[in-house]
Amino acid sequence: MDGSASEQKSGAQRLAAALSRHGVTEIFGQSIPSKLFLAAPDYGMRQIGYRTENAGAAMADAYARASNRVGVVAAQNGPAATLLVAGLAEALTASTPLVAIVQDVARPNTDRNAFQELDHLELFKGVSKWTRRINRAERIEDYVDMAFTAAASGRGGPAVLLVPVDVLDEISEPARVARSAELGRFPLDRTVAAPAQVEVAARALASAERPVIIAGGGIHASQAIDELSAIQEHGFPVATTAMGKGAIDEQHPLSIGVVGYFMARRGRTAALRALVSEADVVLLIGNRTNQNGTDSWSLYPANAKYIHLDIDGQEVGRNYESIRLVGDAKLTLAALDDALDRQDLGERERARASLESTIADARKAWHEDLEALVDYDARPIRPERLMRDADALLTSDMLVVADASYASIWVSNFLTCKKRGSRFITPRGLAGLGWGLPFALGVKAARPECPVFCLTGDGGFGHVWAELETARRMQLPVVITVLNNQILGYQKHSEQVLHGRYTDVCEFTAVDHAAIARACGCNGVRIEDPADYGPALEQALATDSVTVLDVVTDERAYPPITGFAGSDNLDEKF
Repeated sequence: MDGSASEQKSGAQRLAAALSRHGVTEIFGQSIPSKLFLAAPDYGMRQIGYRTENAGAAMADAYARASNRVGVVAAQNGPAATLLVAGLAEALTASTPLVAIVQDVARPNTDRNAFQELDHLELFKGVSKWTRRINRAERIEDYVDMAFTAAASGRGGPAVLLVPVDVLDEISEPARVARSAELGRFPLDRTVAAPAQVEVAARALASAERPVIIAGGGIHASQAIDELSAIQEHGFPVATTAMGKGAIDEQHPLSIGVVGYFMARRGRTAALRALVSEADVVLLIGNRTNQNGTDSWSLYPANAKYIHLDIDGQEVGRNYESIRLVGDAKLTLAALDDALDRQDLGERERARASLESTIADARKAWHEDLEALVDYDARPIRPERLMRDADALLTSDMLVVADASYASIWVSNFLTCKKRGSRFITPRGLAGLGWGLPFALGVKAARPECPVFCLTGDGGFGHVWAELETARRMQLPVVITVLNNQILGYQKHSEQVLHGRYTDVCEFTAVDHAAIARACGCNGVRIEDPADYGPALEQALATDSVTVLDVVTDERAYPPITGFAGSDNLDEKF
């Protein structure tokens, strides 16, 4: 269909045309809104049919993170809509721009107890930036533009568009003035922090004796990778949060790595804790200073001077009073780089060799620590062995995804970012369990040319087995490693640490996830010998099909969580 603005169209056609104008090429959804999905192919859009709405919302979230395009997910009213809530909540807290299109009951049936009628305005109030109902077909373009603007401007997040089913059928005249704006990429509007504040920040950094930079997920949303690198080259050490991982080359001599709540023994950055905790000036970029990222607010120094750069002014200084840099990270870091060029950075030059030596020594000590503490040939298999083998095989053109809980920590701590701008996508907004596989599918839909590696535990994978069929049907080949230890690991171990015992539900009966994969028509490989994992992963990455590597792992194994260190209630002590 040519999408001519002069012809009459149904509401569904107008909606499809508006989405297409914003560059939408994929919509995650089941069969409803049917009229929209029937019209979508005429406007160059593909429907990616999920099995469950919560997984579909997660797919759209990861799609947006991997592409910097607004993700679009659709669902029916009522129970289907309620299943979007968890995914939208993750997107809201992770600042991911999404548009959710929810079919609503016909306008004449409103407030008559129509089938699956629900107050969706109230339902989505706490998990969206913006929620509206379209009541007239001729206003569809207006509302679609408002939704994309709400999602992609300022701090990103979900916008929800409610569309009564009869609006989709309604035939209407074209708009008097056709809209032509393309609003589907983010950041939509870039603003730079106040120049005077940038100068204040530059002077503070230049005069610091022990500065450190900690970049969060906002660095990726802003696509400010090169600008951060330029600041680092002035001689500043850079760390990231788990969501910021990938922003820096972790092999760079001034790269610290991921800092937060997993800096105990076996932690990549354990020996570098003092670079954060004893800093005198801390530059935070796109960093929510949340509980996990700050090790329950114990990692960041109490008496340091803080500079906080964020697109959301309410986040600046939330937990640490700061020099306020409110603006887009890319533009503001470029301005800060220029301001630093006008400063005397002699202190950075004099400190650089010693600082690089400290970081290099810590990396060497970390590898030696692992060799001493971890039996790489143990059976059941140690997750550290899997990560070692994966780190040797994964390349910078591959996209890495992890589920919440332990999976995110294994990836953040044990895989190395070898090229700045690489993506390690994890559900760290609300950290909902079960997002690993749907995140992988969303990433693959956004970047089909890139191999996708997903790490998940058996607890999280159990939430979304059905989406293996989605992966096969929609031709989204991804490689999933399942850490099969037959427990909810984080839950069991934290209960042991906190209470000295654990609840019964923490333990599962045995499940053969490789057999489930094969039952769905995918490749499934059961691995019990650690020597078999590397070759199996290499083969899976070279195969253009969905593969599940079901690895039997040691239930006693846990990542280097600071709060677990030294506990007498765990079977293993480090």
